[in-house]
Amino acid sequence: MASRIRCHWAADGELMQNYHDTEWGVPLHDDQVLFEFLCLEGAQAGLSWRTVLHKRDNYRKAFHDFDIARVAAMKDRDLEKLLLDPGLIRNRLKMTATRDNAKASLAAIDEHGSLDAYLWSFVGGKPVHNRWRTRSEVPASTHVSDQMSKDLKKRGFRFIGTTICYAFMQATGMVNDHLVECFRHKACASKH
Repeated sequence: MASRIRCHWAADGELMQNYHDTEWGVPLHDDQVLFEFLCLEGAQAGLSWRTVLHKRDNYRKAFHDFDIARVAAMKDRDLEKLLLDPGLIRNRLKMTATRDNAKASLAAIDEHGSLDAYLWSFVGGKPVHNRWRTRSEVPASTHVSDQMSKDLKKRGFRFIGTTICYAFMQATGMVNDHLVECFRHKACASKH
């Protein structure tokens, strides 16, 4: 039996393959999970996604399973303790950004009713289904991720540049960037 064709980056170990096969590109609409991805994509800045995935369970434990209100209420001393945890990316700016992003998320929820409604508004509430044939066609950012980044920054979010926003959009299914030949392209294109 021939092996399944996957996006090139999924070949970087079992954890990455499983993430590719089950999560990446699947439309997410749960505020808590969207917040988790915003935080993890920001934590990844300057690092590999593989590094973040290996630390994901530690992040969930450290940040109360990404309960937005609980993270927003974290004190400086709580964040200082987390800087000692080798299971996390020990970067003070990224740690405080997680709390700041929780506070900004609460404000967005107050204004829009949900983080989901706010974030998905950038793509009109529906996934964008791209039809890339080669990995060189897949952009690092787009006009939409530029708009998202600008608006998030205006609202006080941090570690959310346009490249991070586009990676977030890919991860949460706002855009389907599985290559056409990848077995997940069609499956993600059928989900809403």
